[in-house]
Amino acid sequence: MSSPAPFSRYEFMIAWRYLRARRAEGGVSVMTWISLIGIALGVMALIATLSVRAGFRAEFVDTILGANAHTTVYMAPQRVENEFTDDVYVVPGRIADYDQMAARLAQIPGVERTAPVIRGQVMATANDNSNVAEVYGITAENLKKMPRIVDPITATGDIADFDNGVAIGAGIARELNLRIGDKVRLIAPEGARTAFGTTPRVNAYEVVYVFSAGRYDIDRTRIYMPMSEAQSYFNREGVADEIEVFVDDPESVDDWTLPLLRAAGEGAQVWSWRDASGSFLSALDMEDDVMFVILSVLVLIASMNITSGLIMLVKNKGRDIGILRTMGLTQGAVLRVFFLCGAFTGVIGTVVGVILGVLLALNVDHIMAGINALTGGGAWQPEVRGIYRLPAELRAWDIFRAVALSLGLSFIVTIFPARRAARMNPVEALRYE
Repeated sequence: MSSPAPFSRYEFMIAWRYLRARRAEGGVSVMTWISLIGIALGVMALIATLSVRAGFRAEFVDTILGANAHTTVYMAPQRVENEFTDDVYVVPGRIADYDQMAARLAQIPGVERTAPVIRGQVMATANDNSNVAEVYGITAENLKKMPRIVDPITATGDIADFDNGVAIGAGIARELNLRIGDKVRLIAPEGARTAFGTTPRVNAYEVVYVFSAGRYDIDRTRIYMPMSEAQSYFNREGVADEIEVFVDDPESVDDWTLPLLRAAGEGAQVWSWRDASGSFLSALDMEDDVMFVILSVLVLIASMNITSGLIMLVKNKGRDIGILRTMGLTQGAVLRVFFLCGAFTGVIGTVVGVILGVLLALNVDHIMAGINALTGGGAWQPEVRGIYRLPAELRAWDIFRAVALSLGLSFIVTIFPARRAARMNPVEALRYE
């Protein structure tokens, strides 16, 4: 007569009955519940943490790419000799043929568009308040193609009026108490050149558009000005400071560095968004790995409770094991029965943890809103984190990693007590019964 196949129906039935401990075996039941709850909480924390980290990185990158160039082409600084004093000083590089260069760069495969830009720093003042601001001179056509700037949900005013004034960040507008139609005065240190030196240039502009890019540092410091007005204001007639380049795959922006340098010509340099934020993104990636390891240890600790519960179960079921062995149950069948006891706990705890983790990740905004309400709004500080909210992004890969880790540890820790039960001598188990 052939023996039953492994993991037959009766093995599942015996394992399930052993898990449903009676009152006399309450210790086993308590250990099973502790193991189950511990694994569920560990998996929930792992999924929620990975989702929040993925969401934070995605939001951070999106705010960068939605309001900034993917990469920038500019000219290297030049050394200029003063004809009167013979002193040598360095001046920033300028792009004289910026329209032609922008057209050459736009012809590179994978480049979606290019935009010549004027950049300068000013002091913005209004209503007896002041703030340092960075001015971007850009055409209205190129400004309208920046998704984080022209978002109708977060912006106020009409972007079509851009040529008649300036667009400012919501942070500047709040600090200077500015609204649409108000005047903001910009003071540039490098203004008109006179016989007595360079005097600051002061101009007043109407605020026609207020945007929120989703980044605290951008909203608090950035002002957009029409290209022609910026050239006049910053003494850049006929030149541009840099050319912004947008590609179809920003994550692989480094692949365009050499083609851009070749197309731009001698003296050109490239600075991508990865160069500006690469160290921060690397820190985020490293933190993700560290958090995964730390939370994996928590899941391991919770899984070790399965071992304790199974050892107690084996001791309580010694008589049953002896009877089953004398009835013909093989060592392999006993091993599988107690393996299934631990596996049931691991699977149920993992399923509960996945459900709780997904619910927590999907409602993280509401949870943070509640925490902010309880703490008076200090739980999330955008001036420190850079973005205004704590997002979460559920990824199938993160859920798979959490499930695989939990089930793998749960299955591994059940092997030792299951083998101990399988090797139990039925004669010794029944001797004192």
